[in-house]
Amino acid sequence: MTKIWKETGFVTDDPWVVETDETKAGSNEKAILGLDLFIEKASSGDSGLGVLINPADDVTRLQPFLEQVSLIAVAFPAFNDGRAFSHASLLRARLGYGKEIRAVGDVLIDQVPLMLRCGIDSFAVTNATALKRLSEGRLPGIDNHYQPTARPSADAKSYSWRRVS
Repeated sequence: MTKIWKETGFVTDDPWVVETDETKAGSNEKAILGLDLFIEKASSGDSGLGVLINPADDVTRLQPFLEQVSLIAVAFPAFNDGRAFSHASLLRARLGYGKEIRAVGDVLIDQVPLMLRCGIDSFAVTNATALKRLSEGRLPGIDNHYQPTARPSADAKSYSWRRVS
């Protein structure tokens, strides 16, 4: 069972559905489309759609359509495939995308703090351990970081090596 989690807790009534050949969004749901289908629909003027970015996709293809995207889902097909971290960072830092980025696929509890730092702000969680720990409010993490990220530290002045714009 998949549950959607944000830092405020689990979300009920999430309308987003990743569309596949077998699964389509219903009347009260919103579609998350593959990149090519999304670009086709966005080119014809559709808006309010979500897009799924798979690891091998070129996320910069979304740049002309970012105003039309309501949600970007970045896929983590396996725990050892971290290309979606780069996609999320690129979307936030270079492309300036400010709406929701969701992690889908193999979302593990140990990776959630790193995903948050890369700019991902919602998570489609199916892993039993992750669901349990998130429901208990037990999010792992490290207090101090050397690298700046898409999501800056609350106290950026405490890092003498970090450039603050």
